[in-house]
Amino acid sequence: MKSAYELAMERSDDGDGKSLTDEQKEQIAEIDSKYKAKIAERKIFLEKNIQDALAQDRNEEADEARQILAGEVTSLEAKSEAEKDRIRKS
Repeated sequence: MKSAYELAMERSDDGDGKSLTDEQKEQIAEIDSKYKAKIAERKIFLEKNIQDALAQDRNEEADEARQILAGEVTSLEAKSEAEKDRIRKS
């Protein structure tokens, strides 16, 4: 399994010899920052819900919150990558 760093390096080297401009690098860094903040916000909110549900012995509710969290993180990561790919191709 490749690390996130290895995947990022593969994406940045698209084989056509075109490297990213400083502006593109800055835009990608802004996208990373924006989506990391969104993911952190959702994790904080939903992990609190998970802990509250577990404290009240509501395991099904905790499992549902975990599934929601996983889905939202996956969705936000996909949106982030789509935006970064759009910038890389511009």
